[in-house]
Amino acid sequence: MRDSRADPPSTGALLIHGLGGTEYDLGSMHKILKRAGIETHSLTLPGHGTTPEDLLPVRMEDWLDAVTRKYHEVAARHETLHVMGMCLGALLAVELCKRVGHRQGKLVSLAAPVYIDGWSTPWYRGLRQLVYRIPGLAARMRVEEEEPYGIKNELVRSIVKAKFERGDNFHYRWVPLACVREVDRLRRAVKQGLDGITCPTLIVHAHEDELTSVRSARFLHAGIADSQMELLDNSYHMICVDNDRDRVAANILQFMDRDPASAQSPRAAARGAPMGAADIERILGAYRTSLLAGEFETLFPLFAEDVVWREEGDNPICGVYEGRGALIELFSRLMDFSRNTFAVNAVGQPALAGRSIALPLRFQVQDGPSLYQGTSTHTLRLRNNAITQVTATSDEPQREDALWRRLAAASGHEPEGDAIDAATLAINADALPDAFEAATIELRSLPQPPSAALAIRLTAYERQARHGDAPPAPAAGAEPGEQVRHAAWRLLAGLPADQAQRRYIALVRRLDTGA
Repeated sequence: MRDSRADPPSTGALLIHGLGGTEYDLGSMHKILKRAGIETHSLTLPGHGTTPEDLLPVRMEDWLDAVTRKYHEVAARHETLHVMGMCLGALLAVELCKRVGHRQGKLVSLAAPVYIDGWSTPWYRGLRQLVYRIPGLAARMRVEEEEPYGIKNELVRSIVKAKFERGDNFHYRWVPLACVREVDRLRRAVKQGLDGITCPTLIVHAHEDELTSVRSARFLHAGIADSQMELLDNSYHMICVDNDRDRVAANILQFMDRDPASAQSPRAAARGAPMGAADIERILGAYRTSLLAGEFETLFPLFAEDVVWREEGDNPICGVYEGRGALIELFSRLMDFSRNTFAVNAVGQPALAGRSIALPLRFQVQDGPSLYQGTSTHTLRLRNNAITQVTATSDEPQREDALWRRLAAASGHEPEGDAIDAATLAINADALPDAFEAATIELRSLPQPPSAALAIRLTAYERQARHGDAPPAPAAGAEPGEQVRHAAWRLLAGLPADQAQRRYIALVRRLDTGA
């Protein structure tokens, strides 16, 4: 008797990567499909996985022959076989399904560059057809991979840029123009005979694709009878790793008759999915980049909603900050007490500390006429792709405690209270709305704009004054800065509108006088 447990799943998927790329082009689709019970298969296209020079002798037919051989190999192992490709891989997937008369499963086209007409392509792109006619020139010319690397998400883009700078072999940094000529040949082939594709087809494309506009998606949709099109609003070309990656994965799973929830194990759903080295590197890289840039708004989304930050010591900064909203208070204190001079100027290499990760930091703060320079360690706990705990420990606690006591005393106010001065308290209730509107105008005319921390608080007071309590969550897809502003607004829940107006006015007056 045959042991059915040794059989592979009856449904498989052939995934085809893009030009110069690897499986990275398809993000985590392999893992997602496998968790949904679909066995995935892939291949390295001819000329890939080594050096860009190896692309020089490769022709369009070499790629098509390779994917066709792989298709027949895996099709014999499954009752149902889906075909999916990204970028060049999408063109190959479309042409493959056309040539083999694929009906064993479905077709998924991700950002297929039927036309090279995206917003970042130069005006002289059409001149490459002239270069092709000059013997040997296309082989000597290079097409460099440049920012934004097909990625709108700034955190993911910074990670990709760092990988390029380190020389990681995850994607070619350039390809020969002669190779682009073969892509052009494939594009022309794809445009012909689309009515020969009879399998159900999903076409996914981003409105802001910088390489190929939605004209490509619409062309495929019009030419393939049994097709549906999904256009994305918050990504560039690399849609499997960009802002819409979760939506892309959900759409693909539904199209393949799988419940998106099935891609997450019960254990992962209950306890948080285990994090791989790439996930940890991504979060640590983003954490480091945000600290060095002093951009709290990009740091904020890295934390879990229930994050706990422990600032050790005995000074006005120290304490336990629970929840993402409380971190606004922490960073407001740092910037207010230091008069916006606090800056992290170095982040050392991470080191394991039990189940945590320790990051050494160097920072500086203007302390009167002197520049204070200190060192500390941030010990992070990570779970389910988020930072759940931070413990900040000074290397010289007594010296640093004295610093923050001096700076807090010199600031003359506690930032969380935004005490209302006597003149603002004396404003008549009938005159308060006009005074509030005047303060909003005055803010825009200040010689220097407020610090990022103060700007967040001012926005929160203005929203509370105009709209009352904040909704439970920001709008879907809100960018990191808006997430921070919404969290600050939520901290004011229950504050009457007139009190929010007075606090706003008092804070603007304090900024105007430089107090």
